[in-house]
Amino acid sequence: MKKLIGTLIIFLLFLTGCSNAVSTKNEKTSEGSKKLQIVTTFYPMYYFAQRVAGNSANVELLVPNGAEPHDWEPTAKDMAKIQDADMFIYNSRYFETWTEKVLKSINDTNLNVIEASKGIELMDALKSEEEEEEHHSESVSSKDPHVWLSPVLAQQEVDNIAKALEQADSKNKDQFEKNAAALNSELADLDRLYKETIEKAQKKEFVTQHAAFGYLAKQYGLTQIPIAGLSPDVEPTLGKLAALTELTKKDNVKIIYFEELTSSKVAQTLAKEIGAKTEVLNPLEGLTKEEQEKGLDYIDVMKKNLEALKLSILE
Repeated sequence: MKKLIGTLIIFLLFLTGCSNAVSTKNEKTSEGSKKLQIVTTFYPMYYFAQRVAGNSANVELLVPNGAEPHDWEPTAKDMAKIQDADMFIYNSRYFETWTEKVLKSINDTNLNVIEASKGIELMDALKSEEEEEEHHSESVSSKDPHVWLSPVLAQQEVDNIAKALEQADSKNKDQFEKNAAALNSELADLDRLYKETIEKAQKKEFVTQHAAFGYLAKQYGLTQIPIAGLSPDVEPTLGKLAALTELTKKDNVKIIYFEELTSSKVAQTLAKEIGAKTEVLNPLEGLTKEEQEKGLDYIDVMKKNLEALKLSILE
């Protein structure tokens, strides 16, 4: 009986979400044509899509800022939003691992599904021993999806999103092209800033809370040393922590980087053990409340990340 009631509640939530999404989908532009309704998964996808779309589409964020997206899964209401959108944009099936299941369970006949990282050669995942044991049979854990943290690869994601928007709404093609070019120009400037700064680096290694910065490190000739693997919630074994303590002491590591959307306990423990300081290195999986209040965006946070990295690589 409880299961039946639970099923009915989910069904009613789904219907409510559908009716709300339909009313949004019928919104008109000032010229009278219907605006594209775009649903994106987490912050970088939302930021890229919003910048490209401008005022010519409604862009919605599914994973709320402040939430940790690795373990996030959509509710019935979220599924209704996806089904009733014109376009659904996600980063990769290796990050939003729930997408395949959701798309199979909804009627997506009229839904344009965009995998923003399509065409980018993904690196093999750098997983912890714990993740190897837990996910050794799951292909979703085999690749590193954090491509948005490279300003160069981010431009490819912007291009993929722009092409999809141009095909879906040809009347606004020129505007989408112009917006994408402007954003990619900013990303190119960001790339140059990283290059010019990191070329002066005396050290190439930096220690992170989880293995999110592989693409950024590869782009600029750096080496990330992660405490955990792809998932920030998986804590290292005592043996791994001891080995990291020995390595970081030997290399005279002065900074241990953590992220604000997950617990910094392990990073703080390692830093205390070796007499190092801790600093934020944001994987941009979502903005913090403070960043939102300050009006910061992807470009701003990436610049803050570079300033934080300088503490490790420039002496």
